[in-house]
Amino acid sequence: MDMGRESRWEKDAMTVEIVFALVTAIALAAAVFAVALTLTLAFGVSGPAKKSVLVGGALLGAAAGMWRLVRVLLRFDKRARLGR
Repeated sequence: MDMGRESRWEKDAMTVEIVFALVTAIALAAAVFAVALTLTLAFGVSGPAKKSVLVGGALLGAAAGMWRLVRVLLRFDKRARLGR
């Protein structure tokens, strides 16, 4: 494999992998936040406790989304370096 230039196929594969990583990261973040929202609605939490749970859910969702994004892209990079 020529290490100087990437083929069109490799660029397309990288683009697809980046989009996949972003979409799955957003879906995971939304799912984690939805759990926090569901808990506040199911248990009738209100006031400052509701805000705290929702902020915590948003932070956990963002962290889970970033974890997913980094994990997918690192896995793709590792496979690309091995030539698979």
